[in-house]
Amino acid sequence: MQIVSVPVRPEILLNETILYGLFAFLLGLAFTPWFISFLRKNSTGKQIRVETVDGKQASVFRHYHKDKHGTPTMGGILIWSSILVTVLFSRLLSYVGKVDHSLLQRGQVYLPLFILVSLGILGAVDDYLNIIGSGKKKGLDWIPKLSSLLLISGIGALWFYFKLDYNQIYIPYLGALHVGIWYIPLFMFIIVGTANAVNITDGLDGLAGGLLVIAFSSFAVLAYIQGLYVLSAFCVVCVGAIAAFLWHNVPPALFFMGDTGSLALGGTLGVIAMMLDQMFVLTMIGFVFVIETLSVIIQLTSKKFRGGKKVFKAAPIHHHFEALEWGESKVTMRMWIVGAFMAFGGVVIGVFG
Repeated sequence: MQIVSVPVRPEILLNETILYGLFAFLLGLAFTPWFISFLRKNSTGKQIRVETVDGKQASVFRHYHKDKHGTPTMGGILIWSSILVTVLFSRLLSYVGKVDHSLLQRGQVYLPLFILVSLGILGAVDDYLNIIGSGKKKGLDWIPKLSSLLLISGIGALWFYFKLDYNQIYIPYLGALHVGIWYIPLFMFIIVGTANAVNITDGLDGLAGGLLVIAFSSFAVLAYIQGLYVLSAFCVVCVGAIAAFLWHNVPPALFFMGDTGSLALGGTLGVIAMMLDQMFVLTMIGFVFVIETLSVIIQLTSKKFRGGKKVFKAAPIHHHFEALEWGESKVTMRMWIVGAFMAFGGVVIGVFG
């Protein structure tokens, strides 16, 4: 197992870690009824997609999701607010002497928090524009959206390269590969790719939320084994906050996380993987996210170069399974199972590779 260069200073006890996760979970549950009421009063209903990425009619999507029109979105705000409040609560406990160390540590938590909040704000803007949009044009245009993603990930990449001296990646069973300055674009690719992959996957009730619980739990284990106890505790807090959201997001969902949740949590997952030097393990722990993204790429490529012919009935692939009449809950549960098995394999490789 590789040695990472993230500062390993304070130690968070295991029971404190569990309590922080439980606090985030209960906090999210407690504020969910008020938050959903607030979203409904402010008419933050989801607008159903009317066209695909390549401008065609999204007939399969509209057929299976027409009843979801108007369901409150922007639930991601509740998730990362619960995470932020929990981190600040730990700082308060540390200040009054109840615990030795808080979660608000520069070496292990500042970077994930920066990505979480930055991409959360970007996603919130996109969600808001989608809500107030009319006609075919909804949400943030792809150019400012991608530019913002590159800017935010670029700041993180520069910090990793120049401040933390990251310039190599770890390949399981082979060792470290020195990449030098190429670490910067590689880091940006992972953050942008992971953020978009989670965003693409967030298309069925409970699908992205359940997979994120699995992924953050896996990285919590890897961080703890590597001695990064604060980062591990932060992952557990993310699990607690997402689980509280998932409680009301399983079919039929009372609200959706929206881009403000999927972009923020996806980017945070990516930066944690880079902090642990587990870029390749990320592809296993986030296996379903990878497959969902590849299905979109394959579908668009096929339609472009094969005269409009499709590989899947619909993309991302979870809509293909819907079109096969699996049913939304069955698709979600089966993808959770696949995600859990692959994540377990990823943890094993991360520990012994």
